[in-house]
Amino acid sequence: MTINPPSVSSVQQPASQSIDRPSARPLITAGIVLGLGIGGFFDGIIFHQLLQWHHMFTSVETDMTVAGMEINTLGDGLFHLLDYIFVLIGTYLLWKAGRGAERIWSGKVLFGAILAGFGTFNLVEGVIDHHILGIHHLRSGSNELLWDLSFLAAGAILLGVGWLLMKGDPAGLRATVSDRAEAEVR
Repeated sequence: MTINPPSVSSVQQPASQSIDRPSARPLITAGIVLGLGIGGFFDGIIFHQLLQWHHMFTSVETDMTVAGMEINTLGDGLFHLLDYIFVLIGTYLLWKAGRGAERIWSGKVLFGAILAGFGTFNLVEGVIDHHILGIHHLRSGSNELLWDLSFLAAGAILLGVGWLLMKGDPAGLRATVSDRAEAEVR
């Protein structure tokens, strides 16, 4: 009597270990990197330029003198350059994720990842620049700690909502790039 081992296809594997399971990781990575850049641009455009609540080095060098404004403008420019690099890398990663035939393609997952990246930006930038280095605060003055903590809270909320969106799209997680291409052909 010969006993044949079960074939690989007949053995039930957990979904996380499935060999042919489409991956959401490229889409999530692209979204998080894009979110880091978008979060930085939001901070720079809204808080630095439009509201003028702070500049990159406001707590280190005043923006009330020409020399101080020059240093703060340089800091803001370098900050925006970093944001731009994040957006370029995120765009490339998104393009690359869309080219993989068996990769998950979900707008909800992508939007969730962008929100998670935006929230991560707020948390990291807020802790490092506002609290550890103290190079600026969201809004200086009598309530600056409240403003800084609110910035961190907004980051935590964005990260949480992003995570929920990424995890809560089972239908979208089954749609791959190849599924999308087949639907367009029909």
